Amino acid sequence: MDLGIEGRVALVMGSSRGLGRGIAAVLAREGARVAIASRSLGRLEEAAAEIGAAATPFVADASDMERLAELPGEVAAALGPVDILVVNTGGPPFGGALAHGLDEWELAYRSLVLAPRVLAEAVVPGMRERGWGRIVNVGSNTTREPNPALNLSNAHRMAAVGFLKTLAGEVAGDGITVNTVATGRFATERLADAGGSLEGAEAAARTEVPAGRLGTAEEYGDLVAFLCSDRAAYLTGTVIPLDGGLLKSAF
Repeated sequence: MDLGIEGRVALVMGSSRGLGRGIAAVLAREGARVAIASRSLGRLEEAAAEIGAAATPFVADASDMERLAELPGEVAAALGPVDILVVNTGGPPFGGALAHGLDEWELAYRSLVLAPRVLAEAVVPGMRERGWGRIVNVGSNTTREPNPALNLSNAHRMAAVGFLKTLAGEVAGDGITVNTVATGRFATERLADAGGSLEGAEAAARTEVPAGRLGTAEEYGDLVAFLCSDRAAYLTGTVIPLDGGLLKSAF
């Protein structure tokens, strides 16, 4: 299936590893020119070597709003204007409702709420001028069913979805779609950290996830690539679960 994104410029945040790296690899496979961004230049260079010539590294911290505001302009100067923005700005630490200090709340707010806002402000005007754009937020299924061990994610990812839903309605007539993927359990380093080992997370998935396994970063990238495609032009303002059937809610 031709997704119609060959030659498009994609900026993928948090793409030195995990889901971001998987998304970047699939977008590159589909012909996009991909700007991969994260805090670690070393990890970015490793990811770029694996993905290939279509990937160009840019160092950026998702909690640094000044850096995020200038990043899309740097990408445009190097590769061309950003057509596709993948907001993957980190997972806050684990803990319950009162487990974190205000400094941790503020940091989570910066990376999960302000970062999408700043990046969108930087790319949406150009997308509007060109009459085409795709914004995909790497979210969590905690926006559908809050996890008692992930309070910061519960609170801030819901706020991000509220902003992105509002944005989706404002830009839909300009050929821009805005969607969130409600992420379930995937075989990434973060999940391994949560369970103590990836093997333990895989064992739990066999009984707790209806699909009987963890998802892969490539599978995640496949969905994001479709959301970024011409074929998905009428799909916007949504929160789409990708979790092997883990969510029990009907909506």
